Amino acid sequence: MVPVLLLHGSGPGTTAAAWNPLVEALGERFEVIAPDLPGFGAEPQGPGPLGWSSWVEGLVDEPCAVVGNSAGGALALMLAARGLATKVVAVGSMGYPMPLPAGLDALWATGPTEAEARALLDLLFYDPPPGDEAVAARLEAMRAQPRYRELFPEPRQRWVDALSLSEAALASITAPVLLIHGINDPIVPPEHSVIPLLHTLPNGRAHLFGRCGHASPLEYTTEFNRLVLNFLETPDA
Repeated sequence: MVPVLLLHGSGPGTTAAAWNPLVEALGERFEVIAPDLPGFGAEPQGPGPLGWSSWVEGLVDEPCAVVGNSAGGALALMLAARGLATKVVAVGSMGYPMPLPAGLDALWATGPTEAEARALLDLLFYDPPPGDEAVAARLEAMRAQPRYRELFPEPRQRWVDALSLSEAALASITAPVLLIHGINDPIVPPEHSVIPLLHTLPNGRAHLFGRCGHASPLEYTTEFNRLVLNFLETPDA
């Protein structure tokens, strides 16, 4: 089976479990590798964002397809720049040099309180999940990561810079790249991400979801999964 590495984002409460709908869609056609990044889920704190790219590189024995969300998208592009990705799907992706967006600054500063969990859902989704159940589930996941805010101390621009590639590095990526982005994303605004990435990547294409925030895999799950499957299964993509 073709191996596919799934790299989640950097938001509070996030783990590899965020990929469960896509893992189910990939089914038995792909060998799925979905780790928790250091400091998330079952993975101990380990290296901070400055060491994530080296840590992820250690997971790859040979070039494979990589799907990355947000910070995970930047890590996927870094693997591609080092010749370790055969294809990349970069979702709401960081990776292009940009000033720290206010939405990302707020995300990385979020603490494990009910009010902040509710504000986080408002930030992630164009139409936030209704009701207290969604807030309670997110709050439980956030409380399982008590040291989360230690990952991104101020000034936070340095973490954006650590997760950015130079234009020369991005222009060197020959692997096909599919960019998927919500047009209303306040955390990684498209004008600082998908648009300049399209101008820079030699083999890039994009799908933009309207009325969509930062969480397109959850806001448009069926269509998102279909896009990823089609891209991974198309030989010349």
